[in-house]
Amino acid sequence: MADESTKIVLSERELPTHWYNLAADLPTLPPPPLHPGTGQPVGPDDLAPLFPMALIEQEVSRERWIPIPEPIRDIYRLWRPTPLYRARRLEQMLGTPARIYYKYEGVSPAGSHKPNTAVAQAYYNKQEGVKRLTTETGAGQWGSALAMACAFFGLELKVYMVRASYEQKPYRRILMETWGATCVASPSPDTEAGRRVLAEHPDSPGSLGIAISEAVEDAATRSDTKYSLGSVLNHVLLHQTVIGLEALQQFAQVGDYPDVIFGCVGGGSNFAGLTFPFVREKLQGKPLRIVAVEPAACPSLTRGVYTFDFGDTGRMTPLLKMHTLGHTFVPAAIHAGGLRYHGMAPLVSLLYDQGIIEAIALPQNAVFEGAVRFARAEGIVPAPESAHAVRAAIDEALRCKETGEEKVILIGLSGHGHFDLAAYEAYLRGQLVDYEHPEEAIQQALADLPRVGV
Repeated sequence: MADESTKIVLSERELPTHWYNLAADLPTLPPPPLHPGTGQPVGPDDLAPLFPMALIEQEVSRERWIPIPEPIRDIYRLWRPTPLYRARRLEQMLGTPARIYYKYEGVSPAGSHKPNTAVAQAYYNKQEGVKRLTTETGAGQWGSALAMACAFFGLELKVYMVRASYEQKPYRRILMETWGATCVASPSPDTEAGRRVLAEHPDSPGSLGIAISEAVEDAATRSDTKYSLGSVLNHVLLHQTVIGLEALQQFAQVGDYPDVIFGCVGGGSNFAGLTFPFVREKLQGKPLRIVAVEPAACPSLTRGVYTFDFGDTGRMTPLLKMHTLGHTFVPAAIHAGGLRYHGMAPLVSLLYDQGIIEAIALPQNAVFEGAVRFARAEGIVPAPESAHAVRAAIDEALRCKETGEEKVILIGLSGHGHFDLAAYEAYLRGQLVDYEHPEEAIQQALADLPRVGV
């Protein structure tokens, strides 16, 4: 039986010393990325213009445990280990017999889980002599995290921010600029990829696929620059596993263990970081449900196709086998809940395809209703992305109220919503519209899928 703690904390001495690589324990692996021109598997030389060799090696590694260099752990200590909370006040509000926990990443200086990989990527680039990084960002969590990491290691950074978010969330941009980054709205006139989109759609709200094209083009055309990605790729998910590794220690500390885990999914980094260490235990026989929660406005797992697709709109990235809505997918500007990427991380996609994890999609008004309920019980205003997991967990707790089951529920609370209050204002004023991406729009985007590797 669980003890009576509300906040379960680990000491800095208990900070994980290694990242966990799920690829070591999977019976089958996703197929390798394919070259966008030849359709052949990409090799290290193909990726070298974009990434330092240390990250390329992590991308293809089958080693179970990857050591975390001490300079990275030293920065992690600014906020890690992060707390695991028992949501007692939420349990009381719901009147549920379930025990609800949340692993809270909002204590990082950037306010989200993203610095776990941003710091690692900045470190490895610095070690290889890189002077400048480029990246894309949607709502801004990733761009701000990488801006902070680049400030720590003395690197220049240019961020291509999806225009809809650039306009809706100016304080994210200001945060990036405070840490020394240059941030432009994407599509931008600064790249050929951006200029092509603007010529055809001058009022384009942008998408992560477009922003990735711009950042990749920028990096590939400069010898002093590499590209940095905040989700999707194996090495990014690897760095995030400190979340789940800490959570396992914290549950052991209080003598409890989850029956079901809810994590939000956009590209997959937060979800993977929390769940992959638990997936390992599930593969070893633990009776555990793991549920990915995505928005109905961008339902790549629940309505996408599992096939090879580009990671970007400009078709410059390698093709990845993933659940995708099509690389030309552009999310609705009225969608306020984040999680806007057209595809899903290959490792997460494989787990879903094999039935190891589940997935559900939720409309944004229900998501924000759950977030407000959580905030009024626990005090923390969740990031809109995390609010998807919060809503699903509340629904599960209410089912337990009906059945009398004393399930243990774990929520991945990937960050706070302090920079997302415009979305909360829209919800509180009744201005949010539930948007489900039209089937015909999905089919149109899927019609543009590449024929390579199919």
